[in-house]
Amino acid sequence: MKKIIVALMAITVLLVSTGLAAAKKCDCTTIQSGELLTTDGRVITTGYDKWGYNYQGHMFNGYYCDAYRDAAWCQPYKDVKLAMKWNDAWLSNKDCTGDGLLDRYYGYNSHIGSGAWLTNHQSGEYEADGEICKWNYFVKIVAAPADAYVESGNWYTADGTEIGVVIWGSFATVQVVSNDPCAGENGNQYVSPFTPGFGRY
Repeated sequence: MKKIIVALMAITVLLVSTGLAAAKKCDCTTIQSGELLTTDGRVITTGYDKWGYNYQGHMFNGYYCDAYRDAAWCQPYKDVKLAMKWNDAWLSNKDCTGDGLLDRYYGYNSHIGSGAWLTNHQSGEYEADGEICKWNYFVKIVAAPADAYVESGNWYTADGTEIGVVIWGSFATVQVVSNDPCAGENGNQYVSPFTPGFGRY
């Protein structure tokens, strides 16, 4: 269950969008201006909003369903705790393009080569054979470098070193950590042979 949640949560950050009450074509509009709006019409402010998003700080802290504004379909996962962090290339805290949205991969044609990254840290518990099992899960996702290539479902550097599994086309999973005693999982489940660090992407 938690692995499905990982994929869905990262998509949330990719797809979350904001509106702009009055955009100026050549100026960057910031959250501090009080003009940026969420998709449900709320003014974005600095700090955490009612759902757990802190757009200024590039982070989310809350529960799974909070990230989807308590949508009906996510209720089976409502007790899963979630923390996300991302950088400016993944989702900015301002609009410099004048399109009325928080910028993504500003200055690039796509996320590829932009250095964008996202982390997800989740935790929860479930019952199995009368036992309460507590688990936590952490994943790092990065945008592929501009000179990388895909082969057999993995991204590789230009010199042929594996970066990580392809996810959403432009991204690679570079580290997965899972701790779940009931499932026999402990520690790193995957570490990129190239590097799990963000600095080289």
